[in-house]
Amino acid sequence: MTPAELRAFCLGFNAAVEEFPFDAETSVFKVLGKMFALSALDSEPLKVSLKCEPELAVRLRAEHEAIVPGYHLNKRHWNTVTVGGLPEPKVRELIEDSYDLVVAGLPRADRLRLDRP
Repeated sequence: MTPAELRAFCLGFNAAVEEFPFDAETSVFKVLGKMFALSALDSEPLKVSLKCEPELAVRLRAEHEAIVPGYHLNKRHWNTVTVGGLPEPKVRELIEDSYDLVVAGLPRADRLRLDRP
């Protein structure tokens, strides 16, 4: 997955936007103001930090060298994934899981508006 593909995939979700609240290099992908992914898209190797259920986060870290606790984030709820260290479908699945987890925490009216009850 290239940086452009990562950006396009993240922005492909309903109401997803890209912002730069930390610096000009770090893309933060949000849904209705809540972050679901962040990445310095020009970094080598390409990495993306994603929200994850705490128990699953620990299991994923144990199963995959490419997944570590979230860099500069709450390590209980965030993982940092080295994109090239996993098959692309797995990376896409983790991004979608992160988006879904954030959406699940939104008020019901917002979830319905996003077509994800």
